Amino acid sequence: MSWTANDFHIILVGGLCAMACALPGTFLLLRRMSMMGDAISHAVLPGLAIAFLISGSRANIWMFLGAAIAGVLTALFTQWITRFGKVERGAAMGIVFTTLFAVGLVLIRKAADHVDLDAGCVLYGALELTPLNLVTLFENDTYIIEIPRAALVIGATLLFNIIVIALFFKEFTMASFDPSLAETQGFRPRLMHYLLMTMVAVTTVAAFEAVGSIIVIAMLIVPPATAYLLTRKLSVLIAVSLIVAVLSAVLGQVASHLPPLLGLPDTTSSGMIATASGFLFLLAWLFGPEGLIRRNSGELEEPADAR
Repeated sequence: MSWTANDFHIILVGGLCAMACALPGTFLLLRRMSMMGDAISHAVLPGLAIAFLISGSRANIWMFLGAAIAGVLTALFTQWITRFGKVERGAAMGIVFTTLFAVGLVLIRKAADHVDLDAGCVLYGALELTPLNLVTLFENDTYIIEIPRAALVIGATLLFNIIVIALFFKEFTMASFDPSLAETQGFRPRLMHYLLMTMVAVTTVAAFEAVGSIIVIAMLIVPPATAYLLTRKLSVLIAVSLIVAVLSAVLGQVASHLPPLLGLPDTTSSGMIATASGFLFLLAWLFGPEGLIRRNSGELEEPADAR
């Protein structure tokens, strides 16, 4: 198996995408809103298509603004339908994201006639192509250090997520576990909700070019869910989800080289990263502290209130 600089670049971009997604994904998991990430990742399509139709290009600023606005509107529409339409939240998310996704696909087909846009890349990303667009960080007569431009974008998003969570960690924590108590303590859980939705939208947009609107869902949900099977302490939960995100990127890129060696067709790196994260979740589900193996072997103690 040949290993090149492109593989390291793909791991860098994939790992940064997975870590950036895992941070807001952890709080979505705690709020039992993981599928909101699914809704937002699909609903950004009309924003992207409208940005393409207006600007006639794939410039990052237009793509970012269009998709970010669409993502935030998804959260608003879901909230409004739930509150004023008396519709269960899961149904409201289904209504909003399927409608916007369908509109987005129609507009994407329209936009594809005017700009170089591949609908497949919209859905699955083009992680393998990110090493083709490099930015020079350092250069002298002996060395040159280059990284993919996508790594800068998603790295800045990861830093943004870290700063926001660090600044509002207490507010996010209380709003996630007990919104009523948070309100009595002077916090604004609704504001935290929309701030979290903005983080999800921004992260989804930043990861869009590399992993598309489908694989990003796995990055939002699976690492935090895996960590939740291993620990219940929030700070450790966040750390473990980041570790799982990085391991998924490394294992996924390594696994992407296996099918050709076995005489099978090539696969996508982003798809294998999602597969690797699912494999890590399976391991945690089977062998974790509360995993299936320990439960069936009777190693778990009875709860104190059951004795």
